[in-house]
Amino acid sequence: MEEKAKMDNRSRMSEIRAVLFRNHITRGVTPEKLRVILEELGPTYIKLGQIMSLHSDILPKAYCDELIKLNSDVKPMPFEEVEEVINRSYREDWHQVFASFEKEPLGSASIAQVHRARLLTGEDVVVKVQRKGIYDMMARDIGLLHRLVRLMPSVGGIKNVIDLGMILDEMWAVAQEEMDFIKEAANVEEFARNNAGIAYVRVPHLYHEYTTSRVLVMEYVPGCAIDDRDHLLERGYDLQEIGRKLVNNYIKQVMEDGFFHADPHPGNVKVHDGKIVWIDMGMMGRLSNRDKALMERAIQAIAISDISTLESTVIELCEQTGKVDDGRLYRELRTLMSRYGKMSLGSIDIVNFFMEILEIMKENGLRLPHGMTMLGRGLNHMQGVLTEISPDINMMEIAAARMRETAMENFDLGHEMRRGGRKLYTAAYKSVEIPPLVKSALEEYLKGQAQVNMKLDSTRELTDLVRRSVRNIVMGLWVMALLIGSSIICTTDMHPQMLGIPALGFMGYMLAFAICLYIFIRHWLTRNK
Repeated sequence: MEEKAKMDNRSRMSEIRAVLFRNHITRGVTPEKLRVILEELGPTYIKLGQIMSLHSDILPKAYCDELIKLNSDVKPMPFEEVEEVINRSYREDWHQVFASFEKEPLGSASIAQVHRARLLTGEDVVVKVQRKGIYDMMARDIGLLHRLVRLMPSVGGIKNVIDLGMILDEMWAVAQEEMDFIKEAANVEEFARNNAGIAYVRVPHLYHEYTTSRVLVMEYVPGCAIDDRDHLLERGYDLQEIGRKLVNNYIKQVMEDGFFHADPHPGNVKVHDGKIVWIDMGMMGRLSNRDKALMERAIQAIAISDISTLESTVIELCEQTGKVDDGRLYRELRTLMSRYGKMSLGSIDIVNFFMEILEIMKENGLRLPHGMTMLGRGLNHMQGVLTEISPDINMMEIAAARMRETAMENFDLGHEMRRGGRKLYTAAYKSVEIPPLVKSALEEYLKGQAQVNMKLDSTRELTDLVRRSVRNIVMGLWVMALLIGSSIICTTDMHPQMLGIPALGFMGYMLAFAICLYIFIRHWLTRNK
């Protein structure tokens, strides 16, 4: 068994090498080349590429934009394998559960495929069946990718920009979650609870009793894709109303529930019987209460062009992957706000703004939490849907309106008065301490005991300038010492002598001349660089 696994690894490694060499991997990895390579390597790598496209905070934007084009429709597995997976999951023949089962899938993706079926009790359902052996295949391919990353050339490619090993580990963690249909079933139930009170939203019923880690059974809901403009207009739908309801519900998922659909492309959002139907909960995003509060604070800072608050919020929200240059971050945020600050919230393109913020954070050694990167992908899909059905709708405007509405609904006068009273008391209490502190500081100053502690972070240019200046001053002191010392020696009759003066004094003069010549030449070369 172990020998067979080694042979499979060698065979797959040879296949990967062939694809990489065919695409001239040694000449660098462009975004287009990476997408083509992943497509040629098959379903496992297509899924990895789709997960990689989530990482706008790590991958360059050009790579994310290209990877999001990866086609999720792949060659379906034979029906015999579908039967084998179902039978093994149920530990009985599928005929004991389903009265009929369509052999042709409704859709086939990298991890699973979906078939229409009918239960013995008569309900029409869709059955999501995991690909046979996909877990072992992906685990093997991730291991091989780790080995290939170590061999990848570091010149002219993506390896210069990101830690590919870390990306592979995170992708594998996300893929494992998506391959666990029990987890997806829990997502469906949580999403349904969160949206139970919304009349225009529908979530297909989950048949929990027929769901396993590799088979998921849900109610079949007919309808059309949410971006099928012609179909919607034929049935008398108001596209503006659909667009507004879609965005309003999505903002509610993000800002209130903190649990949102991270892959809302048209294949996963349908319209049926006047309702928006959300399906496929394999890829969901989650935000903590802290993340939501920081997001609200950031939106408020954007609305009033408060750069300092926006900067502190960004730093608090993100994980630092390196030393943060506060001055540079502030300048870049100020430049961003100078472009958007004069615009109303209703005219800001939230997707472009979000992507520009990501670029600034990436350049300054900051990384968003995973839930925020998934939100970036979701917003991108939402923008694509709106472009098709209602391009005049602005998500930022709806988000701001939703925040104001939520703030009014949750406003508690008693709570706000108590909080305001506490702040007033704290301010009054602290203000009493100010006169003694001022008196103490002045007394220390008059006694010459006052100290000021400062921390200065210099730029590289300033550091180099100070270093050169100190070096030149030290050399100048050496020259002065040599000249004075040599002149004193030359007033004596010390032997041996050279050219009528003591040899030691002569050597001192020559050494001082050499140092002066060195300083002059170095200065001339530096100036002409």
